[in-house]
Amino acid sequence: MAVLDRVRGSEATTARTARQVRQASGLGLLLAAVATVVWSGSFVASRALHDSVPPVQAAFWRWIVAIIAVAPFAIRETWRQRRLIRRHLGYIALASLLGVTVYNTLVNQAGLTVSAGSMGMIMAASPVLMAVYERLGGRRLGARRIVGMAVACTGVLLLVGRGSLSPAFAAGDLWMFAAALSFASYSALLRRRPTEIGGLVFLFTTFVLGALMLAPAFGVSLALQGGFEPTTGTAGPLVYVGVLSSAVAFLSWNKAIALIGAARAGVIYYLQPVCVAVLSFVLLDEVTGPAQILCMALILGGVMLGSGVRVRGSGVRVRGSDVRVRGSRRTRPDRLRA
Repeated sequence: MAVLDRVRGSEATTARTARQVRQASGLGLLLAAVATVVWSGSFVASRALHDSVPPVQAAFWRWIVAIIAVAPFAIRETWRQRRLIRRHLGYIALASLLGVTVYNTLVNQAGLTVSAGSMGMIMAASPVLMAVYERLGGRRLGARRIVGMAVACTGVLLLVGRGSLSPAFAAGDLWMFAAALSFASYSALLRRRPTEIGGLVFLFTTFVLGALMLAPAFGVSLALQGGFEPTTGTAGPLVYVGVLSSAVAFLSWNKAIALIGAARAGVIYYLQPVCVAVLSFVLLDEVTGPAQILCMALILGGVMLGSGVRVRGSGVRVRGSDVRVRGSRRTRPDRLRA
């Protein structure tokens, strides 16, 4: 009887862990999708500001708006965790530089010459870089995810090249590739975020540090280019990118990385070109032809193929994470609470 009770207890533990894994995975995928959709709108907003607000100034004011939006919810806890922040200041400063200071400034710079649709398509290259980082970190990607990324990446290349796998990129496209590299590096770095620092505290701190690092360039831009006139056409996009694309999207993305890993969240990020194309059609009356629809089908198919969760028999495996259950043994349960 004692042996039977232990077996039943082991099965119950496995089933409970399987449910936790499915719930964590589902939430992670949902949060990654929310961030992707919101960020898709930020490319349209960046493009809308390209002829009225200098790139560095647009980036600086975006983070000022984001700081104001997040401060009421984060400033008290940030003060309480100030010693932890000081202890990990080097890591947080690097994350701020990559994800706040550099990334968005490069996107705005690209927006001077590159359409919103093209920016979204080029940014879809970042999940490949995220997967490379995870592989270098020792994680197995699995054949299914590799095939999914290959299919989605093929769709992106065909979409950018208008049916050709060897597209010719302009100077603005190179700014976007640099932005993709910066964002992928930031996402890979998130897996090493100190767990004792709260997600909202980390987000608020990176916003503040990123804005401080951007301040000297902002001053130079003001001196050389002058300011801009605040109007509905400039304030609206800045509020969108400051509140939604910064506060909401970054918080969602950071949590998704903690739950499912950068490589798997990156597969969901392949949806961005599709979202941008839809927004371009709705807001800019850009027509999407049969070839573009076929490319989007490849992207969506790759996303679904590469983001799957497998729960099988007596074991549980979540692709792209460190959570595995074999029989009654549970490995790295802290990932379920990240």
